[in-house]
Amino acid sequence: MAHSGFGLMLWRMLLVLSFFYWLLLLGSAKVALAICVFLFILVPLMFRYSYTLQRSMLFLNFVRWPRNFNYSAPEKAGLVGVRNFYLTTDEGVKLGVWHILPASLINESKSEHSEDWFNTQLKDERPVFLYMHGNSGSRAAAHRVELYKVLQNLDYHVVAFDYRSYGDSSPVEPSERGLVSDGVFMFKWVEKHINGSPLFVWGHSLGTGVSSHALSLLSAEGKESHGLVLESPFNNIRDELRAHPLAQIFKILPWFESCFVWPLYNNGLKFDSDQHVSKILAPVAILHAEDDRIVPFYLGERLFFTMQKKRSKEALGEVFLKFDGKLGYGHKFIYKDLALPNLIKDFVQNGTQKFNRLMHK
Repeated sequence: MAHSGFGLMLWRMLLVLSFFYWLLLLGSAKVALAICVFLFILVPLMFRYSYTLQRSMLFLNFVRWPRNFNYSAPEKAGLVGVRNFYLTTDEGVKLGVWHILPASLINESKSEHSEDWFNTQLKDERPVFLYMHGNSGSRAAAHRVELYKVLQNLDYHVVAFDYRSYGDSSPVEPSERGLVSDGVFMFKWVEKHINGSPLFVWGHSLGTGVSSHALSLLSAEGKESHGLVLESPFNNIRDELRAHPLAQIFKILPWFESCFVWPLYNNGLKFDSDQHVSKILAPVAILHAEDDRIVPFYLGERLFFTMQKKRSKEALGEVFLKFDGKLGYGHKFIYKDLALPNLIKDFVQNGTQKFNRLMHK
């Protein structure tokens, strides 16, 4: 293994030298050298020693999309039957939240707008999905809204929120601990208001890391969801960083790991989903498109295989739902799949039955 690692390092060094060589051929030596020094030395060093840069590139909370959106008017995003409201966590962080009603309640909601009425509907025993989004944008991003519609048309409640620093939530600097804390708070709030209705959690992309971590902490408190859906998940942030398209130009560097991968980990930005999902009992469904270029398909498989090996015998099972690359869903468009509603419906029914059996043991 030592010899293969040394050989890999040599190959990377040769690639770097080749890159220098071609730049010298294509332009002036000074310009080529300046570009290479900046790109392959200064950028890695800046990333290694700047927690602010690491945090910004991971969370992309500075990407405000849609821009200047009025969250009090979710109908502008194409949604109906929605209440916008705000909650304050135990840490004093304000979170912007949408409660999206099941389709069968939309007409009634046109004449009922009160907080009490909406909260009463949460207790109607219909399944409730708590949605935890990925990095950049907000709860109003188009692909997220389209998924809410899929769940709404299945006659489920959806509670979608923005973590700290996203959307119209408090502009508090994000961290893994902070986002997970927001997720735990929202789970407890929903659980308190649904009077025993089936509660499912849906995480997408970075939100799979948040939801897995949050549910592992809740499991330690004796709280379980009825099921966890992980859409386009990674197994941990280290492997995701190594696989990300933007990292490929730097992977040739011998100092890639020490400048890009481990600084994140050492600063508490780990998102070790492969460890966290092993601690929860709820059924887990992984949804992954083969043509996902942001979080490669094999990372979802890797997470699934880890679950199969490490979850306890009491865990309520896991399923991997693969979407053919020819369909073109990529990282954000699985909601378009015509079979998705039935897949979700089956998962909800099975998850609810398994959860009820577990609770009555």
